[in-house]
Amino acid sequence: MYVTPEQIQAATKANVEAMLSLATSQFAALEKFASLNANAVKAAFEDSIANARALAGAKDTQELVSLQSTFAQPTIEKAIAYSKSVYEVATQTNTDLTKATERRVTEWNENFVSMLDKAAKNAPAGSDVAVSAVKQMLAAANSAYDNFNKVAKQATEIAEANVSAATETVKGLAKAKKAA
Repeated sequence: MYVTPEQIQAATKANVEAMLSLATSQFAALEKFASLNANAVKAAFEDSIANARALAGAKDTQELVSLQSTFAQPTIEKAIAYSKSVYEVATQTNTDLTKATERRVTEWNENFVSMLDKAAKNAPAGSDVAVSAVKQMLAAANSAYDNFNKVAKQATEIAEANVSAATETVKGLAKAKKAA
């Protein structure tokens, strides 16, 4: 069994395409993070200017203290929205990378099993036991990989639930403070 130049070329092309796809995904995530950060900095700067003007226009100490206490609520809400957006981008990027990895592992496994089958056809008598052992090891590795993925997905779901719960708690505390 020999590997042909066409097979090498096809494998190389598939690997390059996979790497370019990952690079594109990472660049898109960086672009989203940069946009989020730029918008957050711009909003913070504009809020600072507006707050400084409002404080400069305060007529007495009581109005100054009142203005300062009203500045906190919008800042907290913006910080929550920002952190939630960052988390969403990170989660989406992680999902994209996981899918790409799963595709590559599946392709590799299929190619490896195909190669084993071809090798078994040309192997001497009695080598079918060794081929079977390798296939069983591959199946065990795939099972372990699947279990790892399930655990990782469960951890991600738990983290998402915790982030949502924390966001709702902070919002509830901010509303309660505002009502008081």
